Amino acid sequence: MTVKVRFAPSPTGKLHVGNIRTALINWLFARSKNGIFVLRIDDTDLERSTKANEDAIREDLTWLGMTWDETFKQSDRFDRYREAAEMLKGKGLLYPCYETADELERRRKIALSRGKPPVYDRAALQLTDKERKDLEAEGRKPHWRFKLSGGAAEWVDLVRGQQSIDTSSVSDPIVIREDGSFLYTMPSVVDDVDSKITHIVRGEDHVTNSGAQIEIFLAMGAQPPEMAHTPLLIGADGQGLSKRLGSLSAEQLRAEGCEPMAITSLLAKLGTSDPVEARESLQQLALEFSFSKIGRAPARFDEQELDNLNAHIVHGMAFDVVKPRLAKLAYGDQATLEFWDAVRGNLETVEDAQTWLAVVYGGGLKGPELTEEDQAFIGEAAKLFPEGEVTPTTWKEWIDAVKAKTGRKGKQLFGPLRRVLTDQEHGPEMDRMLVLIGAKKARDRLVLAAP
Repeated sequence: MTVKVRFAPSPTGKLHVGNIRTALINWLFARSKNGIFVLRIDDTDLERSTKANEDAIREDLTWLGMTWDETFKQSDRFDRYREAAEMLKGKGLLYPCYETADELERRRKIALSRGKPPVYDRAALQLTDKERKDLEAEGRKPHWRFKLSGGAAEWVDLVRGQQSIDTSSVSDPIVIREDGSFLYTMPSVVDDVDSKITHIVRGEDHVTNSGAQIEIFLAMGAQPPEMAHTPLLIGADGQGLSKRLGSLSAEQLRAEGCEPMAITSLLAKLGTSDPVEARESLQQLALEFSFSKIGRAPARFDEQELDNLNAHIVHGMAFDVVKPRLAKLAYGDQATLEFWDAVRGNLETVEDAQTWLAVVYGGGLKGPELTEEDQAFIGEAAKLFPEGEVTPTTWKEWIDAVKAKTGRKGKQLFGPLRRVLTDQEHGPEMDRMLVLIGAKKARDRLVLAAP
């Protein structure tokens, strides 16, 4: 059997870390088994789905390295869903219901007030033909529900183990709206059958839904795929991420300078028995993937972990790789290997190099605010600055001379000089930075800051 999985985002919004993780687990599993990864665009909600969001999904997955082997859109398959619906109607498994949303809500509240589960009571099945015609004469259009068996839907989950859903404890799912449009539950099954999907891998919030879908698979004469339901992501504080998903979208993370492998390294290892460490490639993550490593507890997404992984990856990036990206920044076309080697250990993102590009290749700096005492100190240091061009040994020679002349040491010695030369409190080693800045700029900045 060739493993075949699908990632099925809805183009009603942007990809965020939660559904990126679902896509990634599907992709890694498929690649670990030399299988097939399908991108299915779930755009049955035509009012909310947009071409822009669909294009963004494809762009984000490509940026993250998760290329797909097959792809299709649900909006191209409405005729197939109508065909499947007619087949299920013929079996008596889809039935029309005429309750309004308000009526259903009132029934739900009454059931809850009586301590009963808010399960649909199948009142529509008791309607006579005349009653249906009368309701339609009033202008009501039916929505259609799938009739569950009331028995147990069971499967062995690749993450959660043995699962059993008592379908008598859940409402018959609505699969077709009053306007004839389709909800997720039935079209997803039709697609999985037609695409020959072997494994459904998604979040644990779909467990109950899987019970209903297993019965639709069987009603269509198909064997349900194997299933894996993974724990959901939560924040580092233990709270849900729902309020922050906008800031955790692939688009936003990319704009903030996150490296794709930092994101995928983190999401692949969260909630598993493996340590969270940066990996060099998705192929390496695929080789290490196993459902047996995924725990049952919610996976904690910590942005600081992402920042740390990102910094680790940036620190190891070769100049030839990063050069085109530096060229997009101000002064970046002047960057050299020596510049990159000097500054990369102080960066969290490649774009952070902008600060140091301005320091090395830019014009005048803003200049730090100095006390009168520090200004006087800078004046003395300026007088002691060596003649000629600077070399890798110039910084130490100059510092030793300034220390001997002023008696300063430690932060009092290094701090003011670093701030005057770079406008920063911290940064790369000054012996290397001084060479990059050059003698003329260094002297000009010292003279400007002196009293």
